[in-house]
Amino acid sequence: MIEGELETSTSRGLALVPAPATKARTNAQLAFRRFRRQKLAVAGAIVVLLLCLVALFAPLIAPTNYDEADLLNANTFPSWEYPFGTDPIGYNMLSRVIFGIRTSFQVAFLAVGIACLIGIPLGLAAGLRGGLTDFIVLRLVEVMTAFPGILFAIFLLSVVNSGVASGFFRSPVFNVTFVIGVTSWVTHCRLMRAQILTLRHMEYIAAARSTGASEFQIAVRHLFPNAVPPMIVSVTLAIPAAIFAEAGLSFLGIGINEPVPSLGKMVADSRQYIQLYWYLGLVPALAIALAVLGFAFTGDGLRDALDPRQS
Repeated sequence: MIEGELETSTSRGLALVPAPATKARTNAQLAFRRFRRQKLAVAGAIVVLLLCLVALFAPLIAPTNYDEADLLNANTFPSWEYPFGTDPIGYNMLSRVIFGIRTSFQVAFLAVGIACLIGIPLGLAAGLRGGLTDFIVLRLVEVMTAFPGILFAIFLLSVVNSGVASGFFRSPVFNVTFVIGVTSWVTHCRLMRAQILTLRHMEYIAAARSTGASEFQIAVRHLFPNAVPPMIVSVTLAIPAAIFAEAGLSFLGIGINEPVPSLGKMVADSRQYIQLYWYLGLVPALAIALAVLGFAFTGDGLRDALDPRQS
């Protein structure tokens, strides 16, 4: 009966056309599609991209150099000539904010890089080796979490700036970067260890061991690549924390010193003039808030986009 119907359909000119094959999307394409649906995440990514361009091309964008003062136009309110005004020394606030963004991003990215270089290998070793290695790493993590981060950073900066290690730490920017990186690796270590402990019991890890793969090969080829997506989110959310830490240390007067511009230092210096020259603290504070919100929204979007449970 079915053959007869097929012959009749063919004789009537109704040919059976196979459905077009749909190309399967990769995980990266699916993640990008989920990220693109989140308006706040996209807006945050655009803000981060723009601020990165400002930091990268600061010498070309800024109207003047950050240490170029105009004493005749000191304490000038925002105008067409000086969009963000000038400070009591005569520095152009627009130039200072642009170079301050560059300083904050430089410190944040390098500090997060140092934290990752410390925390990720320790977490990978603790989760992969276990036993005594895991015990030592966990005790080290507990010691680090026992100290308040800002107080530990202040102590390290005091030691570094005192001249005890002047042969190694001669740049104030590097001093702040190093201290923030050394005091912020615990989160990356914990996350990497948790990911490795979860992934090491997967079936494909057992299959890799059955083929004779060494622990190093399993870690490099299977464990670490599958633990990268959560680490990307962790790194993205660590950058605004580093920006806040740099601004806080500079606000306290132990961070980056003049003549290098720092957003936190500019906010601190504006306290005695804030009642009259309101723009001196408002503009750098808004720049800090914009950078922190941009990275926070981007990190939240990446966390949802890289979650395989999201449809």
